[in-house]
Amino acid sequence: MGRKRSRTTEKNSANSNQNQSSISCPDPESITAQRLTNTDSEEKVMVQKQQFCMSPAPFDEDSFAQEERDSIDYSIKITTEMIKKGEVPRRVRVYADGIYDLFHQGHARMLMQAKNVFPGTEVYLLVGVCSDELTNRRKGKTVMDEDERYEAIRHCRYVDEVVKNAPWSLDDDFLDKHKIDFVAHDELPYTVGGGTDVYAHLKARGMFVATQRTEGVSTSDVVARIVKDYDMYVRRNLQRGYTRKDLNISFLRENRMKLKSKVDEVKTQTKEFINRQTDAIIHNVEETSKDVINKFLGMFGHPEWNVDTFWNNSKRRITQALSPSNSREGTPEPDEGAESTDDDLDDNIANQEAVETLDAGEPSNKKRRSC
Repeated sequence: MGRKRSRTTEKNSANSNQNQSSISCPDPESITAQRLTNTDSEEKVMVQKQQFCMSPAPFDEDSFAQEERDSIDYSIKITTEMIKKGEVPRRVRVYADGIYDLFHQGHARMLMQAKNVFPGTEVYLLVGVCSDELTNRRKGKTVMDEDERYEAIRHCRYVDEVVKNAPWSLDDDFLDKHKIDFVAHDELPYTVGGGTDVYAHLKARGMFVATQRTEGVSTSDVVARIVKDYDMYVRRNLQRGYTRKDLNISFLRENRMKLKSKVDEVKTQTKEFINRQTDAIIHNVEETSKDVINKFLGMFGHPEWNVDTFWNNSKRRITQALSPSNSREGTPEPDEGAESTDDDLDDNIANQEAVETLDAGEPSNKKRRSC
């Protein structure tokens, strides 16, 4: 993944021919955690072997990787027919190679497909990572150096072993040395020299596993995002203590970016101040308006009129309109033995006059009397 691609003009027919000579990985969206029954212990175990769940994957020269390799009887050639019949006598060793610069989810999904290419079969996934020297000569400079890329890969959960200094093209000696059964990569042809696909001989031998690329994400896309917002990231790193030498910018550019950052900071502070003042003014206007309305109602309206009365009565009328007319939850009937006092009658008359006045919109001459 990350190699130079050569798209043929007849892409559809080329893909059709390649599909006949390669094995397709399952759709990454369909890969989910599953459990199989261990025939010996009848216990449920994960399909994916978790032998490195507490530590990173070993490098190919590590003793554990060598012991694993020595335990494989490579004279037994694994075929797709064996896998389909479930007659696989050993672990299937699948190899995936690439540069893996700025390791991202597209890389991880590709390795996930390679790990799950043969459901129900124990796959041992080897991942080859090209060195800086080879990558710079074949493709160009990387953001991460080879040691950083090695470490990124060996901490991926799908990887069982990391092969350092991986070759650009695979020959039989390399396949035999690492006892590789299948090679996983995306379907697009990767060319060298005269335009020959580096995986052509593997496809012809039925050893090629085709993975799906994740659209919309690649190392080039990530770099393009950084370049697009270059000034923003430079200013951010200057604020975090990086020097202009660290960022490879001139003295004038450094000071211009610092000035721009300061201007943006002042703009933000000014905007926040204006928003606070606006909220305070609106609050004061609301309070002042309420006082003015109350004074107006006190001078020209009913003595008991005020904003709160209007609000409460309006709320009561809305509640009555929404409540069923035959609701049994209305005002409770007075006790038969209870007697109305003169004060209760006066309160009821006053309340009725207030309601009628609100309904009429303005007080009548009969009700407009001074105290």
